[in-house]
Amino acid sequence: MKIESDASSAGGGGHTAAAAAARYDRIGVGYRQVRRPDPRLAALIASGLGDARTVVNVGAGAGSYEPEDREVTAVEPSQVMLDQHPGTRKVKASAEQLPFEDGAFDAAMAVMTVHHWPDPARGLAELRRVSRRQAVFTWDPSHSTELWLFEEYLPEIGKADRSAFTPLSVVTGALDAHTVLPFPVPHDFTDGFRAAFWRRPESYLDPAVRAASSTLARRPASAVEPGIARLRADLRSGAWQRRHADLLERESVDYGYRLVLAGS
Repeated sequence: MKIESDASSAGGGGHTAAAAAARYDRIGVGYRQVRRPDPRLAALIASGLGDARTVVNVGAGAGSYEPEDREVTAVEPSQVMLDQHPGTRKVKASAEQLPFEDGAFDAAMAVMTVHHWPDPARGLAELRRVSRRQAVFTWDPSHSTELWLFEEYLPEIGKADRSAFTPLSVVTGALDAHTVLPFPVPHDFTDGFRAAFWRRPESYLDPAVRAASSTLARRPASAVEPGIARLRADLRSGAWQRRHADLLERESVDYGYRLVLAGS
């Protein structure tokens, strides 16, 4: 059964929520080809959901990391993303105004989405309202280790990303979280988000990879292409490989990704 609902422009902040949805309507095409769920992160999130049987996935996108052994309702403001979602219980709505009763779900999950919400604190409060347990996967912008792509080739974008990303303290505070688990990114991670290709630098040369990362896709080509051109030249000359020989020996790196758990 497909649940038909559209609350993406309702309530305060609706105009901004609509703008966020429109952005993913634009960059979401082909998303599933690059953003393939990684089983190691999937296992971590599934464990964070505990014994929950009913789950709401807020900011669900194309449905990555939704456990197959639970009853999942997907909430997403972008129609393009919902159209790529394989599930049957789908609601077009914003995180800030979830169209569900209090305590409607055993658990709520949100994966790399809180930073897109116009009002993160309100959205996280909604997660708490509709579920007894919450599992939120996010990135800590204050984490000291930065991806080389932003340190060396796109520093202005990296700086802007850190400023715009929801601080981890906001997430933990709004949820009254009891556990924060680190997730070091494996070198062969399959989900092409921000730091996924830290040991595969040639991947960032691919326009399809950049288009599936909101950090890069929402910037104009004039802000991205010069840095990518420098990366291409450094890969061709071997300069990148010499500078990052230590990375080529590592299995994973902690770039600040965290699973935040709250509730019971």
